[in-house]
Amino acid sequence: MTPSLRRRSVLGLGFWGGLAALVGCGSRPARPADGRTRYGDDPSQYADLYRPTGTPRGVVVVVHGGFWRAQYDATLSAPLAEALAGQGWAAWNLEYRRVGDGGGVPATLDDVAAGIDALADTDLDLATVLALGHSAGGHLAVWAAGRPDAVVPLTGVVSQAGVLDLRTAFDTGLGGGAVRAFVGGEPDAAVDPLQQVPLAVPVRCVHGRSDGNVPLSQSQAYVAAATGAGADATLTEVEGDHFTLIEPSGPVWDTQLQLLADLA
Repeated sequence: MTPSLRRRSVLGLGFWGGLAALVGCGSRPARPADGRTRYGDDPSQYADLYRPTGTPRGVVVVVHGGFWRAQYDATLSAPLAEALAGQGWAAWNLEYRRVGDGGGVPATLDDVAAGIDALADTDLDLATVLALGHSAGGHLAVWAAGRPDAVVPLTGVVSQAGVLDLRTAFDTGLGGGAVRAFVGGEPDAAVDPLQQVPLAVPVRCVHGRSDGNVPLSQSQAYVAAATGAGADATLTEVEGDHFTLIEPSGPVWDTQLQLLADLA
């Protein structure tokens, strides 16, 4: 199935459910990871490392989306991690507890923090540690970049159609009330990236103009607030829908690779 046909099939099946059906949650990635690190006792507390050939140009923590819900897992982001390794990056495909799997606030946030900090136990050079997060994963990646007590701090973030304005997403019932289910109530500054600006690290937002799942206004609002507060944040608008961004063979993958390269 071609990428364009697959996107249309996803949208026809409805929101994330169609993507999960096509990707196959629980299925193995095309190439097994080079190693798995467990940062906790829960089955969802792990990260898979994909190593490039030769010395890595840096580390990219890949954070999958799915509106923080348990039925969507790290198999969604495994193709991106594999593709990043093929481009010379060490990719850390991060899994975490989700809503319905013991997750939500604070467990999901605790997991993302611990999963990134677990990089300290690897032999990787951590001078450059970027995060690439899609949708809810974009939220988690940007949130993680603001941690004041990080053992392994992020040096930059690429947010792929991230849910970065949780207050508006909460008010509008985005994702069928996904924010309420994730937070347990109205989001405050402890969990909402828009309320945490300015960050000390650069944030690069990329968003499809035809995104019908997470509106473009989410990235627009974040970048406007961040730059207004003096932060280094940009928005790259691309043609395509919500899932265009997570197709390594798709038309905007090279754009995202360039954003990562510019942060290295």
